[in-house]
Amino acid sequence: MVILFAVATYFLVRLMQERGLTPQQRPKPKPKRPSAPPKIVAPDDDEDFLRDLDRKRLNPEDPDSRD
Repeated sequence: MVILFAVATYFLVRLMQERGLTPQQRPKPKPKRPSAPPKIVAPDDDEDFLRDLDRKRLNPEDPDSRD
């Protein structure tokens, strides 16, 4: 009896799948991509700071180059 029920259930489910009687799954929404990735700001992004480092490296004896 159990085998008959299992076979009948199998064929009923297959019939429902073929005819589209099962609930439709909603398509998953696509993840939104940010328009522009956030810019990472580091301490050495400052132009004045970098210019001062170059000046200190090129002129180590300059009194203005020491803090």
